Amino acid sequence: MLPNGISRLPIQEWSNKHENFTHQLVPHTSFKIRNPKEGTRRERYLATTKNFQWLIKEAATKNFKLRAMGSGWSFTKVGVTEGGLVDTASLNFSFPIIQKYVSPDYAKKPEDLYFLQCGTIIHEVNTRLAAKIPQRSIKASGASNGQTIAGALSTGTHGAAFKVGAIPDFVVGLHLITGSDKHVWLERASYPVASPELIDWLDADFIQDDALFNAALVSFGSFGFIHGVMIETEPQFLLTEHRLGNVPYAAPLKKAMQTLDFSDLNLDGVGVNGEIYHFEVLFNMHKFEPNNPDKGAFIKYMFKKPFESSHIPLQRSNEFTYGDDLLGIISTVLDKLPGSGKVIPTMVNLMFGMAFKPEPPRTGTIRELFHYTKFRGKVASAAIAIDSKNSPKAVALAMEVNKQKPFPGGLSLRYVKGTEATLGFTKFPNTCVLEMDGADGQAARAYFEAVWNKLEQAQIPYTLHWGKINFNLNKTRLKQMYGAAAVQSWIDARNQLLSKPALTIFNSAFLEKCGLDQVQEAVV
Repeated sequence: MLPNGISRLPIQEWSNKHENFTHQLVPHTSFKIRNPKEGTRRERYLATTKNFQWLIKEAATKNFKLRAMGSGWSFTKVGVTEGGLVDTASLNFSFPIIQKYVSPDYAKKPEDLYFLQCGTIIHEVNTRLAAKIPQRSIKASGASNGQTIAGALSTGTHGAAFKVGAIPDFVVGLHLITGSDKHVWLERASYPVASPELIDWLDADFIQDDALFNAALVSFGSFGFIHGVMIETEPQFLLTEHRLGNVPYAAPLKKAMQTLDFSDLNLDGVGVNGEIYHFEVLFNMHKFEPNNPDKGAFIKYMFKKPFESSHIPLQRSNEFTYGDDLLGIISTVLDKLPGSGKVIPTMVNLMFGMAFKPEPPRTGTIRELFHYTKFRGKVASAAIAIDSKNSPKAVALAMEVNKQKPFPGGLSLRYVKGTEATLGFTKFPNTCVLEMDGADGQAARAYFEAVWNKLEQAQIPYTLHWGKINFNLNKTRLKQMYGAAAVQSWIDARNQLLSKPALTIFNSAFLEKCGLDQVQEAVV
């Protein structure tokens, strides 16, 4: 008999949200986990902790593997294993933190903290924070917000907040279920957050360790079950979004791309609308020519300013606009252009014509500007992180490859503050993420591989987004990307935190391919 709060999922295969793959599962090894209906919030949360532990014990006893299933946003099998999946979508408790649960050494105030259960959707986090009095907000966001908080942080989901960083960079505490009789509250020793009262509330072991925390942040489900996540929020703010088209690809733009010095671009609103928060450059690679404004770049940038009570919530239409992420746009184009895979330039030109038409600036909160994208059709995305200073070289390389292997999509550059996560792919202090979003298929994948190979030939250091297409990752490339010391530190942390049975349960073919599956007798 299954414990109260756990039910079996009668599934033997599973497809991700973007329809890039269908994964075969071992029969009778997938489950759905819910918070029990009876009891106080603490009693229900602790019961779910015990249910996670029961799942680990069941997997160890019956010798199968497990992974938590978020929203299925990843484009690759980074988050699945050769066993079963655990649906955590119903685990969506969230609550603010009061003074007694906060360490006296915490650097900020209790109202800056917010506790989330693993299955809470980012879009819902935004909604709940906006309902608080006074309103609060997450610090940064990806382009679309259907991911769970655990899934988003575990793969390094990012936006273009170049002074803030990616989602893992405002996570300050993790409640990890690491064995059938083991669970821990993990935070940095250098940044204490939780008081003994919170540890008692969780009934968890308490670990303060920078190296362990930084490793666990971006671990794609392989450090056990993430049950709870503590994030830092900030007072609600507004973003004013500007779009520019027909920007010549010339020295002023290249300077901004390399240094984030926008002084030569003559951007509207500078000095009036607050500080620049978001910077993004987009290219139609099938209509590109240096120094020609008619075949130049599109720029999206946002100013950040304090929230105003007079703000009228931004209403979005059902049509895609310049502000939407490329994947959502491509989905709509695929609906409107049958046989698009055979007419790549036509498809891409149609996409840019639909999406990047001139519009006046618009102002909204993160929740209003970055919404829950619904996808239609098979779409593909690969994201490459490089040092910002190398971004013009990378653009030239991408354009060169496109001449030989036309890409059915667009190229965008987003700028992100570097992360402390050990294997966070936004690892460069000033990171530029080249996002190649298009219609899935052989043409897209051939293009991705050619770009990766060209980067290596040009000796441009790069990393790949864990949750996007990254089929060239292997043990050798991973050490080249992060350095052998960082990779070993991540492996050591996994061995230190997880029980030995759990190391096997949360293993996967993806981990093995990357050389991250090592089981050690002891960590010194």
